Amino acid sequence: MNAAADQISIDIQTYMRELGLRARAASRGMARAETAQKDAALLAMAEAIEQGAEALIEENRKDLEAGARNGLDAALLDRLSIDDKRIAAMTEGLRQIVALPDPVGAISDLNYRPSGIQVGRMRVPLGVIGIIYESRPNVTVDAAALCLKSGNAAILRGGSEAIHSNRALAACIREGLQRAGLPAEAVQVIETTDRAAVGELLRMKDCVDVIVPRGGKSLIERVSAESLIPVIKHLDGVCHVYVDDRADLDKAVQVAMNAKTHRYGTCNTMETLLVAEGVARDALTRLKPLLDEKGVELRGCERTRAILSGIEAATEEDWRTEYLAPILSIRVLDGLDAAIEHINGYGSHHTDSIVTEDYTRARRFLREVDSASVMVNASTRFADGFEYGLGAEIGISTDKLHARGPVGLEGLTTLKFIVLGDGHVRG
Repeated sequence: MNAAADQISIDIQTYMRELGLRARAASRGMARAETAQKDAALLAMAEAIEQGAEALIEENRKDLEAGARNGLDAALLDRLSIDDKRIAAMTEGLRQIVALPDPVGAISDLNYRPSGIQVGRMRVPLGVIGIIYESRPNVTVDAAALCLKSGNAAILRGGSEAIHSNRALAACIREGLQRAGLPAEAVQVIETTDRAAVGELLRMKDCVDVIVPRGGKSLIERVSAESLIPVIKHLDGVCHVYVDDRADLDKAVQVAMNAKTHRYGTCNTMETLLVAEGVARDALTRLKPLLDEKGVELRGCERTRAILSGIEAATEEDWRTEYLAPILSIRVLDGLDAAIEHINGYGSHHTDSIVTEDYTRARRFLREVDSASVMVNASTRFADGFEYGLGAEIGISTDKLHARGPVGLEGLTTLKFIVLGDGHVRG
């Protein structure tokens, strides 16, 4: 490595270290902030974005022009763009977060012990959250708002393709914090496009408490492999619907169609349909024309292909694949035990659903399927923070610690024990 490269590396390390120390200091101020002060900051951010809309769109235009020159496709350019409609959505999102209850400081399970002390648990912020994401500039605002409302400081690293947009949004966020009397360093956007900054962020365990990656599989794999800091994430969304032989087939058709065709590119879309042998012929012959009408390619096991001739054979890899496309793998199974075994063996522990009228089987499915969200007679598409009543979400976690499923405000906090006494001593 030459001297110039050494200097660049040192500069990135110094920049990130200083940014982390500022975030840690700001997190202490955020932990003390009252709900009214945090809400005032969110409202001031919304106003700053509205007032700066013209400048935001102009900065975004620089990113769009650079993206076009660098060969970004139409879909990526669309995700990158900011217009009046998206500015309205960002500001509305901020105001919706204001309306959500503040989890910080809530005390639960407060009970007297035989010694006379009271023991309970208080919800507190995590501290400093590092968020790494791609393309969509609106994530800058969403992530900042969720971290702020939950009393955390945030370090945000957006994609290099959105650098001008993110800097402009960061200025609006900083203005909102300052107008509310909160530390401006509570939300910091990494302003360098150097990829080495991500590596530094993932090693800053003395300054950062949690990392949240939002983006494609390659990004999440890299963060999971390199981070020295706990990560809240999900890698795949291989979701299942199992049609039991005691299902109402009208419900089954409705649930399966929605789970697959409502949207193809989401992590809570069904990728594999499991069907009990006893209802397979009736269920699949009803579903196929509807799936054909939507242009869904079917891939099936041997028993499926005996019922639906002309479809492609499913491979072992199909059972593990998140298509994010109009492709569906189908497997006919002997019954509930085989379905649970398949889901726990091939699934990604994201979201899985059973369609059945049998209460006992439903309870077994809920208890034995090892996923973040498990459903009965409902589409997997409901696995979403808004649909769960959490308001906005920062992502979905398939880990078991510390958050699982959609991660909203409460998922960005933790619990500590509190003890109330009046001069009590242990005998």
